[in-house]
Amino acid sequence: MTASIPEPGRNIAIGSVPNLRDLGGWPTADGTVQRGRLYRSAEFGNLTGPDLRAFDALGIRSVFDMRTADERAAQENVLPDGVRYVVVDILKDATGASPAQLLALLDNPTAAEAMLGGGKSVALFEDAYRQIIDLPSALAGYRSFFDAIVRPENLPAAFHCTTGKDRTGWAAAALLLLLGASYDDVMAEYLLTNAQLLPSLQSILDRFAAAGGDPELLMPVLGVRKEYLDAAIDETTARYGDIEGYFRDGLGLDDATIAALRSSFAAP
Repeated sequence: MTASIPEPGRNIAIGSVPNLRDLGGWPTADGTVQRGRLYRSAEFGNLTGPDLRAFDALGIRSVFDMRTADERAAQENVLPDGVRYVVVDILKDATGASPAQLLALLDNPTAAEAMLGGGKSVALFEDAYRQIIDLPSALAGYRSFFDAIVRPENLPAAFHCTTGKDRTGWAAAALLLLLGASYDDVMAEYLLTNAQLLPSLQSILDRFAAAGGDPELLMPVLGVRKEYLDAAIDETTARYGDIEGYFRDGLGLDDATIAALRSSFAAP
């Protein structure tokens, strides 16, 4: 009897690391994305005890942290001994209200309503997703990340930001698109964050409600929406023609590196 193969995108149940999943298993034009090579998640600040051992059992050799300096100072990662830790600050050059900065509004319902109400939160995030397509620090950070994960000594690897949904979400989507996954599957993988992350943020919603805020106001901030990823894809198409153009002309990766990404993560 053939052992059952888990569906792609299944949550890896380590309680202190929400939104943790293998990026493998999704179909491509020529096969599937390899499993056990690349994982995405939220930050690892509370990874201790049995959770630390469970994470260690994944065999991850490298962790790529896409957070800003302020985020890293507020919550340092906890990792198993021997894991290589690499910072790729995607939003270092960001201006205005970035997704990370919006988290500061969670204790202030009045300020949150002024900034996010009336659909403004969706527009803010759409703009933020367009920004990470051409922001200098984003291009430099994603270039470093993708260049590093073609090297066998760095794999298996994990990558994350604070909640593992925006900066992490684009990195995952961009790689899946490059590997030949369909738009529908890429979007499905991206939207899994709503099921795998939001339950762990219930205390934030409860605190906001206790302070007099409407929790629904926070849903576009704490979760993800199709419009966000579409904004990034549209910006990629407008600036670079297609996803390969983004990797080649935007990130400045040569043809050999792009081919290596495909051969490293695409399985027949």
